[in-house]
Amino acid sequence: MILTIDIGNTNIVLGGFSEDNIAFVARIATDTKRTEDEYAAVIRSVLSIHEVEKKEIKGAIIASVVPPLTAIMKKAVQIVYGISPITVGPGIKTGINIHCDNPSSVGADLICACVAAHHLYGSPSLVIDMGTATKIMLVDQTGTFCGASIIPGVNIGLRALSGGTAQLPQISLEAPRSVIGKNTVDCMRSGVVYGNASLIDGMIDRFCEETGEVLPVFATGGLANTIIPFCKHMITLDENLVLKGLHILYKKNT
Repeated sequence: MILTIDIGNTNIVLGGFSEDNIAFVARIATDTKRTEDEYAAVIRSVLSIHEVEKKEIKGAIIASVVPPLTAIMKKAVQIVYGISPITVGPGIKTGINIHCDNPSSVGADLICACVAAHHLYGSPSLVIDMGTATKIMLVDQTGTFCGASIIPGVNIGLRALSGGTAQLPQISLEAPRSVIGKNTVDCMRSGVVYGNASLIDGMIDRFCEETGEVLPVFATGGLANTIIPFCKHMITLDENLVLKGLHILYKKNT
């Protein structure tokens, strides 16, 4: 089994691949104050819940957008499994080109999502990753990463709305029955859910207009399942796209 680890700003997502199949997916909170020993204990505990034996893990790969945790997580994996994980970064074989002003600045999670979309679904495409931030990436017909748009994430906007106003409460994130809210909570839910869905629809239109193509769209990330069903465009939802990209990169680099 190959252990894939996606370190995000809010959550760390762990995935286990047996052959090409996902055996399990687990999420733990991102905490930069934890030590390698603490993360080692958490990883071992989480995998034991999913009935994964220590001897089953044969390799590991990490994508991280939280630099202070990258080395800590590598050490944690070494403590538990005695293996040195591959890290997604400069020098790794991706199978796609990156046409940006500074290719090394492109987030590891963006690369993984685009690699998976290209290899699993084909190109060109738009890839949307809805996490702490909402990212929309363009992959051209050759599989080249052409650029992206980064938007404040759904929960960032929700926290700003509650924290920056005197009378608006903190709410759970779910869609109201109508876009026309009749109470404060439903008004906020309407704005956050339908507003973000409309934002995505509008950005898809702009990407397609600028490229002159009608592009297939794929979405992933922890919040995609909440927002994407309310978009008007046809969007394929794949919640594990980044983990799948990590697994593809592991196979390309071993």
